[in-house]
Amino acid sequence: MVAHITTVAFMGLEARPVDVQVQVAGGMPSFAIVGLPDKAVNEAKERVRAALTAVGLALPPKRITVNLSPADLPKEGSHYDLPIALGLLVAMEVLPREDMAELVALGELSLDGRLTPVPGVLPAAMAAVALDKGLVCPGPQGGEAAWAGALSVLAAPDLAALIGHFKGSQILPQPAPQLLDATERQPDLKDIKGQETAKRALEVAAAGGHNLLFVGPPGAGKSMLAARLPGLLPPLDAAEALDVSMIRSISGLLDDGRIGRTRPFRAPHHSASMPALIGGGTRARPGEVSLAHKGVLFLDELPEFSRPALEALRQPLESGRAVIARAAAHVSYPARFQLIAAMNPCRCGHLDDPGLACSRAPRCAADYQSRISGPLFDRIDLHVDVAALTAADLTRPAPAEGSAEVAARVADARARQARRYADLGFATNAEADGDVLARVAALDAAGTALLEQAVERLRLSARGYHRVLRVARTLADLAGAQALGRAHVAEALAYRRLQPGLSLA
Repeated sequence: MVAHITTVAFMGLEARPVDVQVQVAGGMPSFAIVGLPDKAVNEAKERVRAALTAVGLALPPKRITVNLSPADLPKEGSHYDLPIALGLLVAMEVLPREDMAELVALGELSLDGRLTPVPGVLPAAMAAVALDKGLVCPGPQGGEAAWAGALSVLAAPDLAALIGHFKGSQILPQPAPQLLDATERQPDLKDIKGQETAKRALEVAAAGGHNLLFVGPPGAGKSMLAARLPGLLPPLDAAEALDVSMIRSISGLLDDGRIGRTRPFRAPHHSASMPALIGGGTRARPGEVSLAHKGVLFLDELPEFSRPALEALRQPLESGRAVIARAAAHVSYPARFQLIAAMNPCRCGHLDDPGLACSRAPRCAADYQSRISGPLFDRIDLHVDVAALTAADLTRPAPAEGSAEVAARVADARARQARRYADLGFATNAEADGDVLARVAALDAAGTALLEQAVERLRLSARGYHRVLRVARTLADLAGAQALGRAHVAEALAYRRLQPGLSLA
């Protein structure tokens, strides 16, 4: 007789059902796992054997075969431990077969029988709901699984407690969804003195979801400004929080199975490789662009990132997805992030200060800025100079307006956009395109004339033209205006530049 336990295999965020078939038959004692298992799955034999011993059971001296079906789907990870152990317990007639038919199981077993957290519990719970089954998972992740909705969740601390539940000697309580504590203080704009133009650009970027590039000398406050963007953004709504948590779950980054409403802020070091930034590796895991989904990706010292890594950003910036193609897998992760980048104007960083600039200025500026390709530069909506602070800036009192006041204006502008795009599947001006953009960003005669002149003088591409319209629409939303005028276009154009090496200096 063959025992059947359902678990899942992950392809991107998709959790595909896997039938774990366990057979205990006569023959020479052996334990084989087949069905394209990776090394972690093959090693499950020893963990399962030790865990069963820890609860007072021993494997029968027979031929044990575990088949993971479909056999042509690669199986990766340690979460197959628990379904294999449950299958063995059914095959050994320790647990009733009918109870297992309505469950999806995943979890790693310790040698003492404890259930250890594994990545992907939330996508697995969503798959269990789709299959109309319950879920068995490690105890600390019960709160994570409970977010999937109406399903039975058995969150067991160890194998003995799970056996006791099915035997009726104890009852595992139904876990409740867990939220992260949102009391952590966000950096405030009041901490930044001066830089009023940069603060205005940060507000515009937050209001419309636009990409932003800060250019300025070291110590001007570029990184401080970027760190304060999450405090201006509205919290994630329920659907967005679930999307973000799915990615964090598959990456094993959810804190004790708790889901938060704060938007992600990812700041990888400039030594990050292309797979680290975009996603990939032997198991095609999400990269920083996906971990920043619905949030902010901050790239400090932008020209110092490798050229292949920066060029790989172009496709996610346009499509909102990171597509990873490998010989063994082809997966796609959501990556609708807001790019905030910072850079020095040249390698030494003091291009505009004759007393500090290097001997190669201004030629070094063109060489340094040319590390950013034109197509990537064109995908950034706002380009802002951040000047060095003066002594007067540093000694003046802290500004009266902080993040709370700016966040209120941002929330109002975002609410306007949410109502405008309610039936279109997106929520910010940065995502508007085609006929939708033409309709919501229609210009008056003066605005049209100004934009036509700018296209000729600034040599704007079609993409640059549309990004100016999107920024102008956001400026109008911040002002509470329905129609776009010349003033909105003029301010939007003030944030556009020519290609790197031509006008940044």
